[in-house]
Amino acid sequence: MQQQRGCRLSLNKTAKGIVLVPCLLLGGAFLSAAAWGDQANHTLALGLGLGLMGAGLLAQLIPTDS
Repeated sequence: MQQQRGCRLSLNKTAKGIVLVPCLLLGGAFLSAAAWGDQANHTLALGLGLGLMGAGLLAQLIPTDS
């Protein structure tokens, strides 16, 4: 297995959007399931929803390459 040194992926706004949109959509779906769904999985759905939305929003704080 070869390793390439000095190879770095660039971050851009498109990549951030690709991360943000699914995280917000899935997070919103889990939060709505927690609000209106079965109470047996309420805590799990709430945790997953908040975690996904938080991850999507935190991804926006990563500085982009100029």
